Amino acid sequence: MTSTLFLLLTALTLMSCSVIGKRTAAEPPYSVEHRDGDFEIRSYGPVIVASTVVNGSYGQTSNKAFGRLAGYIFGRNTGKQKISMTAPVIQEAEGEKIAMTAPVIQAKEGSAWRMEFVMPEEYTMETLPKPLDPEISIREIAPRKVASVRYTGLHSARNIDRWSAKLTAWLDQEGYRAISPPRAASYDPPWTIPFLRRNEIHIDVE
Repeated sequence: MTSTLFLLLTALTLMSCSVIGKRTAAEPPYSVEHRDGDFEIRSYGPVIVASTVVNGSYGQTSNKAFGRLAGYIFGRNTGKQKISMTAPVIQEAEGEKIAMTAPVIQAKEGSAWRMEFVMPEEYTMETLPKPLDPEISIREIAPRKVASVRYTGLHSARNIDRWSAKLTAWLDQEGYRAISPPRAASYDPPWTIPFLRRNEIHIDVE
């Protein structure tokens, strides 16, 4: 199985979607404090994420980071529960399988990109299995207020820059103070028809 096919099959299983990209993955809950078209100010509760950092450009790092985190939630962790796979994606059945949630989050860190998977709500820092890959870290993010803008189309570096600028301009216009760099949130696998995709840019605000 080629690495490209592996990632496509993995993404299909993780996102629990059809071939046209219909998503059913759970999302972390939030409340909307302010909405202006495709722009929103949201309040999120605490979430736990599995995170990894890969050096390189956005296009160079996405597949490697995704495959690394996919391996973690499909059993490369310290869980002792043996669960049969529901699709022929990864062969090993040892370890606890962790359900995929949306979105997949990416943020630039100097010359590298960080990718994060949000863990399901039922886990705590104490109950979540630890990753076997030393390149993966687990952290809890405190409750925060997040500005977002939603768009369709390709989730490319060019679109990330474009919509980050739009969200930043909207925050300035509305009088909000950004307290984090922009990060990209992907809700759909790469083969989803572009006009059906849900992409977002998130920025933490005061």
